[in-house]
Amino acid sequence: MQRGVITLEETVQPSKQMRTSQGTGLDPNIAAALSYLFGFVTGIIFLLIEKEDRFVRFHAMQSIIVFGALFIATTVINIIPLLGQLISLLLSVLGIVLWIMLMFKAYQGEEWEVPVLGKIAREQMSKV
Repeated sequence: MQRGVITLEETVQPSKQMRTSQGTGLDPNIAAALSYLFGFVTGIIFLLIEKEDRFVRFHAMQSIIVFGALFIATTVINIIPLLGQLISLLLSVLGIVLWIMLMFKAYQGEEWEVPVLGKIAREQMSKV
């Protein structure tokens, strides 16, 4: 080997063994991120499909609870004329920011809990 020359063998890192989720066949971080894709709907789907991986199931449960609560809150608040529509608009913006953040955190492999609602999701996981 010449000095200053990097060979192919030195640059190739041994590949990590990827674990896949049993129910979905996807990498757990991808399955967890996808459980947020269409809010509580995909949360329900991934909760029903995935029976083993607690990481995916937690994110699916959190998706159901967080986006279900946002859906109900927005629907109820929309009943109030004018003020309700303004509050609903703010909740929608909050929901979009939260949605992006939750998908990102799940993809990164973190079990980040939304304050209050994430704790409820975790408690529900212990019952399921």
